[in-house]
Amino acid sequence: MHPELRLIEDFLTDRGVLSLPAMPRMIYVVRGAITIGQRVLGPGEALFSEDVLTAHAEGTGATLWRFELSNPSQPSIQLKASSVRSSQMLAVALESLPEGDLLWRGDSVAFPPGGCAYLHRHQGPGIRCLIEGSLRIDTNGESHTYKIGDPWYENGSSPVFAQAGERATRFVRVLILPRTLIGKSSIQYVNEEDRDKPKTQQYRVFVDAPLTRPD
Repeated sequence: MHPELRLIEDFLTDRGVLSLPAMPRMIYVVRGAITIGQRVLGPGEALFSEDVLTAHAEGTGATLWRFELSNPSQPSIQLKASSVRSSQMLAVALESLPEGDLLWRGDSVAFPPGGCAYLHRHQGPGIRCLIEGSLRIDTNGESHTYKIGDPWYENGSSPVFAQAGERATRFVRVLILPRTLIGKSSIQYVNEEDRDKPKTQQYRVFVDAPLTRPD
């Protein structure tokens, strides 16, 4: 069985408590704020852990995007309660992973209106989710336009062209990469002439952490 990369959305009321078993995961705060241990995370902040984790909502509650890497035999933690409600947005079995030691990268990619990412690949698979604007993705002879809250998966090996719409655009993503890429870009441009062109996308890295290889 292949490890599975999942994206789950959690809604917490002001009294919401999210208790999660040990598993590699990144929690990204979309709205509101949470406390995990001694750390308070607000909108646009993220935390990575492979350990047991408990998040307490602050103030008026929180909306979270929870990226997890698990064995498919481990059920996705989706809660239905008065103070916490969870729903799975996307789950993908990773049929191949980079060789050797692994890296968990969580970041966001932003484009100005009309900005693009030239035809490229990445050195590992990952899930993205749009948080601002709209984005057209062309890959494998198909074209899809994603809106706010839409997730999608890229296997890393298939070339991708990305085109932002008429508004500033941003997505949050998690990539599983070779550990040798700590602090380095994972992007590989397909066409030689694109490598030196000015680039419009901007990156914010939340997590660049060694990842335990799944069984």
